[in-house]
Amino acid sequence: MDDHPGGDEVLLSATGKDATNDFEDVGHSDSAREMMEKYYIGEIDASTVPLKRTYIPPPQAPYNPDKTPEFLIKILQFLVPLMILGLAFAVRYYTKEK
Repeated sequence: MDDHPGGDEVLLSATGKDATNDFEDVGHSDSAREMMEKYYIGEIDASTVPLKRTYIPPPQAPYNPDKTPEFLIKILQFLVPLMILGLAFAVRYYTKEK
């Protein structure tokens, strides 16, 4: 793997499967084809290859927009000015001379 010009990642991505198409798509030189004969192991019996499994995403909780940080910020942008206004009226009412 250390001597492979394409790096070990290319070889590792083709492990455990028929790599014929991967090999042919790259367009290897004649010397690479001669080297392949040295490392060639054999044909893969297609009946022993497991079928591809379809990806099943894990279940997720339903999206609730009321529990997002954006919702909290919107509520605070509404409530904080009202609280300041209420506090101003309360201070004005209780400090007013009669």
